[in-house]
Amino acid sequence: MTDKKIKRPQLVFTLLVEVGRNPNDGLPKGATGGAIMCFASGVDEPEAVRETVAILKQADLAPLDVTGYGTLDERLQEGHDISEEERKLMKQALDENSVIVYQLTPFFEEKKSQPSDTHH
Repeated sequence: MTDKKIKRPQLVFTLLVEVGRNPNDGLPKGATGGAIMCFASGVDEPEAVRETVAILKQADLAPLDVTGYGTLDERLQEGHDISEEERKLMKQALDENSVIVYQLTPFFEEKKSQPSDTHH
């Protein structure tokens, strides 16, 4: 009796990763962190998350939190509007078994406005 592992197909997951600051992270000066939208391949979402976090750490980023939005089919079922560019990048992530960064949005701390003193 042979114990053969069944090769599970790779899927591509859409992940939103919140990052904090690290020296040499490439985020703009004054940013407090950012959000990175990625397309990551994996046999399941936990594997895709692990791979993405590892790659972002190698790039001197500081992953804090990951939100998974599922596969292309799952996103379509939820009514997400997915551009042709996103679809091409998802296919590239699958073909290359890789993580593709689609969008990086830096966060900046909002300046707190001083309450005006209207009572005299």
